[in-house]
Amino acid sequence: MPITAQGAAVSLQGVGKAFGNGVVALDNLNLDIRAGEFVSLLGPSGCGKSTALRILAGLSEPTRGTVVWPGGRPQGKHAIGFVFQEPTLMPWATTFENVFLPLRLEGMPRAAAATRVNEMLARVGLGEFGGAYPRELSGGMKMRVSIARALVTNPSLLLMDEPFAALDEITRFKLNDDLLALWRELGKTVVFVTHSVFESVYLSQRVVVMTPRPGRVSTEVVVDAPSRDAQFRTSAEYASFCRLTSEALAQAMKVGTAA
Repeated sequence: MPITAQGAAVSLQGVGKAFGNGVVALDNLNLDIRAGEFVSLLGPSGCGKSTALRILAGLSEPTRGTVVWPGGRPQGKHAIGFVFQEPTLMPWATTFENVFLPLRLEGMPRAAAATRVNEMLARVGLGEFGGAYPRELSGGMKMRVSIARALVTNPSLLLMDEPFAALDEITRFKLNDDLLALWRELGKTVVFVTHSVFESVYLSQRVVVMTPRPGRVSTEVVVDAPSRDAQFRTSAEYASFCRLTSEALAQAMKVGTAA
């Protein structure tokens, strides 16, 4: 069952988004996110998942509807972390300097930030690569740098826009596991956009299935699985959740076609 706005850390209420070219990306989107929750937005390309994420981040304003922060919007320029589809690293800067960037923009001296940056690099498995340049890193390592950069400011909300879509399956599985470990360890609220039923079920406590454009919530699937590991990935329980989510997505596509 959807949670109430009163129990949410952030809530999108009746949100619509129309662009200047006439495209209506979102229409009457209602979405509540609990503090500390891992939620995935699942839907077809162009259904407004990324648009919803940008509205949550404050990077885009809704055409109508409101974004409600019951406990108050997180304060500070980097109080919300955002991981994009591409790592978007500065090619001329080292791994350390790329992760240090948001702290530097806040005015923190490099020496004062060094411990925090190095600790975050260690958390994402890049403790020995602080001096490496992006050209020296694999695709998965670059994405780890991007995640470390988003987390180094200690945001309360982490928004992730298909960060693993371009990676091979083995790397993707490993990063899924590492992301879950970070989520459990740091207690962040995570909203994760994906096209993958399998990824959404493996990562999420709740999968929000969206209709084709204009995007709105079709249904939600609660993934009540206490452990997420290699054993869960090959279990009948996981297969059952994936089947349920696939059916929900197929139904959402029918609704979108009918509309």
